[in-house]
Order: sequence, then C-alpha cells, then structure tokens
Amino acid sequence: MNNALDDARRLMRRAQADLNALRNMDDREKFDENIYGFHAQQAVEKSLKAWLAFLGRSYPFRHDLGELLAALAAAGEDVEDLWTLADLTPFAVQLRYETVEADTFLNREHVAAEIAALILRIEQAMK
Repeated sequence: MNNALDDARRLMRRAQADLNALRNMDDREKFDENIYGFHAQQAVEKSLKAWLAFLGRSYPFRHDLGELLAALAAAGEDVEDLWTLADLTPFAVQLRYETVEADTFLNREHVAAEIAALILRIEQAMK
C-alpha cells in the first residue's frame, strides 16, 4: 500500500472517531458549543485531507476548511454541496485563542448527519 493511501485511511479513522464523539455530545449543558464545534471541524478537516491524500494531492497543514474545499475543487472534485461545512472553520482557529460566539447554536443533529454523509462519500470513493 502506498503512503498516500495509508495517510488517507489513517485520517479517515480519526475523522470517524471525531464523528463518534459528536454523536455523544447532544447535551448542550455537558458539551458547550465550542467543544462540539471543534470536534465537528476536526472531523471535516481530517475527512477533506484524507480525500486529498487519496487523490495523491498534498494538503496544507492548516485548519481552513474553505482552503481544503478549494483544493479539492481544483483537483476536479465536485464539492459544491459541501461549502456550508466551511462555516465550522472558526471552531478550530478562533477556539485556540478565544471562545467562538455564535449568534445561533449549531443544529447538532444536522451537522453530525452532514459529516456522516461526507465520511461515507469518501470511504466509498476509497474502495
């Protein structure tokens, strides 16, 4: 197995672990928005990087989901339906320095479903 495919599979295992964590964070009193948002962002970031690795493309060692989506689009992948996930970027970047103040709460069920669909899409492509 080549290194790129090994990397993609490793990243997908980590993305799945973040998704599993999200599925157990429904209680807003136990898991505030920043903790949930961080794991959501991480699941998406790792998934998108895995996709790029699978395609044999390098990926940036940054946390900007928009940058990763743009790299996938430049590689010829259809990511139009994924751009809303880029809204999770502040949970990785700002969280390191301050609390992300959201005007509205994340719809946790919807976010988890979107991430699950992304992970499934990439896993199917990798088969």
